[in-house]
Amino acid sequence: MGAEPVRTGLIGYGTAGEVFHAPLIQAAPGLTLSAVVTRDPGRAAKVKAAHPGARVVADAAELWEHCDLVVVASPNRTHVPLAEAALRAGLPVVVDKPLAGTADEARSLVRLARERGLMLTVFQNRRWDGDFLTLRRLVETGELGEVRRLESRFERWRPVPKGGWRETGGAEEIGGLLYDLGSHLVDQALRLLGPARDVYAESDVRRPGVDADDDTFIALTHANGARSHLWVSAVAARLGPRFRVLGERAAYVKYELDVQEERLRAGAFPGDPGFGEDPREHWGVLGNDDDSRVIPTVPGAYPDFYTAVTASLTDGTPPPVDPAEAIETLTVLEAARRSATHRQVVPLL
Repeated sequence: MGAEPVRTGLIGYGTAGEVFHAPLIQAAPGLTLSAVVTRDPGRAAKVKAAHPGARVVADAAELWEHCDLVVVASPNRTHVPLAEAALRAGLPVVVDKPLAGTADEARSLVRLARERGLMLTVFQNRRWDGDFLTLRRLVETGELGEVRRLESRFERWRPVPKGGWRETGGAEEIGGLLYDLGSHLVDQALRLLGPARDVYAESDVRRPGVDADDDTFIALTHANGARSHLWVSAVAARLGPRFRVLGERAAYVKYELDVQEERLRAGAFPGDPGFGEDPREHWGVLGNDDDSRVIPTVPGAYPDFYTAVTASLTDGTPPPVDPAEAIETLTVLEAARRSATHRQVVPLL
């Protein structure tokens, strides 16, 4: 692809496309947003206003000739067919999470990418949350000691549903919190503590008019004996800590979400000074009840994802997220769904 910017085509301009992918693509050295697929006139107008250099097309089939890289940020049920079509057109692909509805579908995509010699990666952007980067550093430096339990939450208080396919769609839409925010929590747990040996889950639909899970708990026992307790909820009237991590030497407790999504939604640009910096009053605490100290949060780094994508395309380095790891996450999510349905622990190893 030489020194020319990598022409990037974006499929979908809902929240994922507009708030996350388009600004991060625009900010990434070596990438240019060349085209966006949307049939919605209002969203098309937003594209033209925010990214005047990008072509707007109504169908993904019109995209292939206008790009060198495809980003799939459309509804979950379309991820597999669109990624497959792009790969068959000879184009590398970024797919928003979840990569697929099942691990088997993800394996098929990975095989196709390997056969074609094309990059395939998954937008697991929460790996670049400042709180998770801080936690990884604490583990790597040994300040926590051996981690025995990870408690991790994405909780919201949203008693009135927003509507849309994520809440009202059936299983064929791959909606609900398990596959949405749960994809991030499981991915982080596996990256931090290694493979899961077994999975237990409880999953409920709590709000009238909602058809997909909106209150789910997942418990993982990892191969190393550590445990992860993971919560995703839209009906938490009082939010728990984002992280509560118990190690043999110390605990790390952190409240409040990473700031990058909020700032992107507010129109901040990823290159703005202080973009990923956590307010001091939100920093976490390391230690125990008798001896603890505040730990500065490592700045969040969503732009690093597309910087790594560019490097993978131009230099052949590994992509920022190995799609094989997405298969591992989907295997856990499928097991969690079975566990919640049948009210039993599901072994994996």
